[in-house]
Amino acid sequence: MTTKRYILTGTPGAGKTAILRCLATLGYATIEEAATAVIADAQACGDAEPWTRPSFIDKIVALQRRRQMRSNTAVPVVQFFDRSPICTHALSTYVGHPISTALSTEIERITREQTYDRHVFFIRNLGFCEQTEARRISFEDSLTFERLHEQTYRAFGYQLIDIPAGPLPERVTTIQALISQLADF
Repeated sequence: MTTKRYILTGTPGAGKTAILRCLATLGYATIEEAATAVIADAQACGDAEPWTRPSFIDKIVALQRRRQMRSNTAVPVVQFFDRSPICTHALSTYVGHPISTALSTEIERITREQTYDRHVFFIRNLGFCEQTEARRISFEDSLTFERLHEQTYRAFGYQLIDIPAGPLPERVTTIQALISQLADF
């Protein structure tokens, strides 16, 4: 049976991680966001703003690829990824870094191999963006980032499925219902 890999994306602070963790408790295979892990590792080593360095993007790409490749051995038929290399493309553009060869190569690979389902769950903002050590973005800037993600995914030919703001259980139930419908395609 073919593994279906779905991407959760959207603006920072929209609730992707909370949704991902709920899906995990329901038995789905989930893969957490790579950028947050790269930021946390760099900050633990004393680099307060790793996103200011072009190497930041390649570190995200490498971690995303390792996690995606590890997921190839997972048994579950449905997997959820908190972000993808397409998000990393949007991030690179947003922070003003050129699109690296590593990122371009990874996007070519996932496109060629059809790694991710072309339907992407776009988690809509909650009307605010809570800042953290890894997320230092205002709500207004997060809306700009949200639009950039939409444009980037569409430019790469993905179909966005809106998951509107709302209570966490409703958002998870909506995603479960949608993957049942997508399975019928």
